[in-house]
Amino acid sequence: MRFSVTRVWKRVSALDKKLMSSSAGLPPSRLDGGMKRLSKAANHSLLWFVIAAILATGKGPFRRGAFRGLAAIAGASASANLVGKSLFPRRRPAADLISLERRLSKRPTSSSFPSGHSASAAAFATAVALESPRAGAVVAPIAAAVAYSRVHTGVHWPTDVVAGAAVGVGAAFLTRRWWPLGMNEPASAYEHADLTSLQDGDGLVVVVNPHSGIGPDPTPQIVEEWPKAQVVTIEELGSLPDAKALGVAGGDGTVAAVASIAAERDLPMVLIPSGTLNHFARDVGITGLHDTAQAVADGVGVRVDLAQVNDQWFVNTASLGGYPDMVRIREKLEQRWGKWPAAGMALFRVLQRAKPLDITIDGDKHLVWLLFVGNGPYRPKGFAPTMRPRLDDGLLDVRFVRADRRYSRTRFFLGALFGALEHSRMYKHFEVASLNVEVHGPPISIATDGEVRERGNHFRFRSRAAALGIYRP
Repeated sequence: MRFSVTRVWKRVSALDKKLMSSSAGLPPSRLDGGMKRLSKAANHSLLWFVIAAILATGKGPFRRGAFRGLAAIAGASASANLVGKSLFPRRRPAADLISLERRLSKRPTSSSFPSGHSASAAAFATAVALESPRAGAVVAPIAAAVAYSRVHTGVHWPTDVVAGAAVGVGAAFLTRRWWPLGMNEPASAYEHADLTSLQDGDGLVVVVNPHSGIGPDPTPQIVEEWPKAQVVTIEELGSLPDAKALGVAGGDGTVAAVASIAAERDLPMVLIPSGTLNHFARDVGITGLHDTAQAVADGVGVRVDLAQVNDQWFVNTASLGGYPDMVRIREKLEQRWGKWPAAGMALFRVLQRAKPLDITIDGDKHLVWLLFVGNGPYRPKGFAPTMRPRLDDGLLDVRFVRADRRYSRTRFFLGALFGALEHSRMYKHFEVASLNVEVHGPPISIATDGEVRERGNHFRFRSRAAALGIYRP
């Protein structure tokens, strides 16, 4: 067996040297400088962060591709640089194999196998392509060029690059375990054929939150599409005039506030997604203003479930435990650090300080780290709910993480890390139409749709079936 592995390795090394020699034999050209600059640009994945930021300004699959790409890079980089290089030490090619003009000014000193640059490049390109083949077709040649640049500049053997690319592709496909594909399909909903056709927006009142999302203020587009509509701000919610339909342009927190008024007044809702992630709009099947405008003109739509906790309506999720604390810390930090870095720091702090909750759920006592309640059944079943296949079954998705076992927090993290939480004894998941939760001890805050609400000890959750009519093509 040893002889066989040795023989294979000698053949691989010989092939590496042959391919390296062929690359080194290329005549000097402008390509040399371009490869050096491209290779440096990909240091610490900076190039992919820039491209992800550009993609994130788009909607739907472009934005999802950016986020999936960053998640894939995290997995690929850790696998290649922390694990792969430690297990497989290998010398890098000698500097004198290539001309001085092609060498990097600062050569890396870590193990040559596998190529971390290639792993990150392949991970990002593959992940983007999983969400948007069109965007993937643009990113893939850049990723391939980055991978080759590591050979062209003489810091990696060709098989290092191939192995790194394989790690990256695997990391990208592995993201589907925590974040499944197929979110382009709208959730099933109740049929609804009685919505009013609003020509030019006659009778439509639209609530706009210009501070939602990262794009421009959608008000000019709304006015152009519906010249007879009345546009108001989120602060004017309490004094809304009579309307035939109530519209909303903002993130999920704004959508929830407007949806509660629409449901209580039995008004159909016009949804214009303009938040950062637009979870509710994505699940309903609204991707942009053009979708909504066609449905409003035709007077077509559906009815969907909403949920309530005490007197508070929510369209996506509610939670007890660490999440409200995380939101509070994030809001303090985000003005200085930005939303996403602040969210990461807030999560780290909360996990350090987390204390279990002593609660009673429908008469049964539990000690838990976190309780999650979703409006409708979420998928996947592990503790990373990202999509809803149905908004028409009148059920709540209930999940909690137990804190009554030894090393429960560590076991929870390991289960979440390996995507096997649904098989863990630390994790409970069920679906019900209503739920009563009693918190023992001091009152605690609840978070709904990303917003921290009032403190309390008793929380009654219930699904409100077909509570909201919404325009949808």
